[in-house]
Amino acid sequence: MLPRTLHLVVLGAFLLWGCDENSDSGANPEVVFRHALEGSPTSLDPAHASTVYAKFLTLNLYDTLYRYKYLARPYELTPNLAESMPEISDNGRVYTIRIKSGTYFQDDPAFTDGKGREVTAKDFIYSIKRQFDPQTRAQGAWLWTDHIKGLKAWGEAGADYAEPISGLQAPGEYTIKITLTEASPLFTHSLTQGFAAIVPHEAVKKWGREFSSHPVGSGPFQLESFNTTEALLVRNSNYRKEFFSITAEGGYPGKYTDLIPLEGRQIPLADRIEIPFIKDESARWNALESDNVDGILAPATLLEQILATDDTGNKILKLNPVLAEKYQLLATREAGFIHFDFNLDNTEIGYHPDPVRNAANHALRCAIRKSYDWNARNSVFSQGTGLVFAGVITPVVEEYDPEFAPDSIRHDPGGARELLKQHGWTAENLPTLTYGYAVSVTENQMFEQFRGFLIETGYPAEKIQARKFANFGDFMRAMNESELNIIPSGWEMDYPDAVDTLQLFYGPNHTPGSNHANFNDPEYNRLFRQSRHLPPSAQRKENFNHLNQIVTDACATISGLARTRIFIWNKHARVLPDRAFTGGYFLRFASVDRKGN
Repeated sequence: MLPRTLHLVVLGAFLLWGCDENSDSGANPEVVFRHALEGSPTSLDPAHASTVYAKFLTLNLYDTLYRYKYLARPYELTPNLAESMPEISDNGRVYTIRIKSGTYFQDDPAFTDGKGREVTAKDFIYSIKRQFDPQTRAQGAWLWTDHIKGLKAWGEAGADYAEPISGLQAPGEYTIKITLTEASPLFTHSLTQGFAAIVPHEAVKKWGREFSSHPVGSGPFQLESFNTTEALLVRNSNYRKEFFSITAEGGYPGKYTDLIPLEGRQIPLADRIEIPFIKDESARWNALESDNVDGILAPATLLEQILATDDTGNKILKLNPVLAEKYQLLATREAGFIHFDFNLDNTEIGYHPDPVRNAANHALRCAIRKSYDWNARNSVFSQGTGLVFAGVITPVVEEYDPEFAPDSIRHDPGGARELLKQHGWTAENLPTLTYGYAVSVTENQMFEQFRGFLIETGYPAEKIQARKFANFGDFMRAMNESELNIIPSGWEMDYPDAVDTLQLFYGPNHTPGSNHANFNDPEYNRLFRQSRHLPPSAQRKENFNHLNQIVTDACATISGLARTRIFIWNKHARVLPDRAFTGGYFLRFASVDRKGN
């Protein structure tokens, strides 16, 4: 379970449960659930599951040792492939985990006679080793760097898979023993991530580069097809027998009455999952209205029409009466935040060997931050439903301080102009800013808003340039190769703890890791290492506040906005499509009660 003192601050969930009186689930034995994603993954290899879209799919195609309960709020850990929660010894440094026997990888030509073999403890060890194999070019090593004893050194010594690792052992066919360098209360959370998904070495060897689009796992679903427009998943016939229980998932029937008919059914509840990738918000809404999908993340640009109003004319987090007849709604505070990172590896705007220019670059970043109007961003693109906050510790964690650094989120174009003048910046010598994004109507509008804020400070319009990418994968590649100097980012938290956002600025996590700002401050790195494994305490909160202050004082990022995530789904779908922390885990519990299906 989560630490007792960890309280996840979640905006009240507004659920309008109801049964479809016209449903006839027995008319067709095949159950198909369709959920649109706002973007597409470029790889389904768990080693590259660095985006919410990749994680959404990998968590259904592969197994992880643990996951989060479907209905429990605050979020609670529960065993997945593991038999039970880990046995922890040696003052929190040794984790012993037993996995379920009788779990098989899906059938695939990679195996003898094409039959999926049983998953063992050695498969987990192999999968984690891949994250530290330089040839894999994995993006998840940051979760375990300096945590698992001997793992980093194994990778640096040549990544010989025949060589054992002292902190990663399989003393039995179904037993995993992990030894940490120091106690880590959050370690089990890392084993829920897409990066921790278990892959068979036979499939990696056989498919090579094609493994990124030919996943072979032991999850509840297997891939039928995958391209840039959609992914189609079907029930994995080899999946172990597990059954749905509202109470086991942390809920109670009195609240989740719509899910009662699913009680006791075998997981996964759907035979087929269709996931179209629809970046354009209007197109995504049209797909829902035309019944081409069952559920979506509501388009922020359409909330004015979607939401109801109260007696004073203000928008409230409920569907307008017409839509409420057909759809249900869930509104939660985003487990993450929107921010803009400066690429500090770029000497035009980041670190510079000349102390004078370095100070001028710092002033430039701070001036750009002063120019940004978060309230306007929230109003235009979130209908005012988001929460503007300062720093990089988000509102959903215990260490969040609503009074932190208010000046860092104050729109102050006059102060920005003065700061630029003080440090010798003129229209002639200001650097060209390269702002990258995956092209869409909304992203274009967001860029133009960003550009407008800067023009207000006197920044030359021609020096604020958009670099547009055809898809999110191309944008990610440019980020990972440090090709941009301003990076609009949306970080979805991996687990409910401030460490998950503070690590975004930890020096060793530089690109292609999660630190896209390439922030590298010795004091920050030292204090982060010292504090990341502290249990909830006054000391931990004080240290985290100091880390937050270091990043803010460096003007390494423009932050931030925690949006309200609004999910809408048809009443014939029996599902709670909450993707905070749980990623795509909810798909195994999704069902429909559609007439004729």
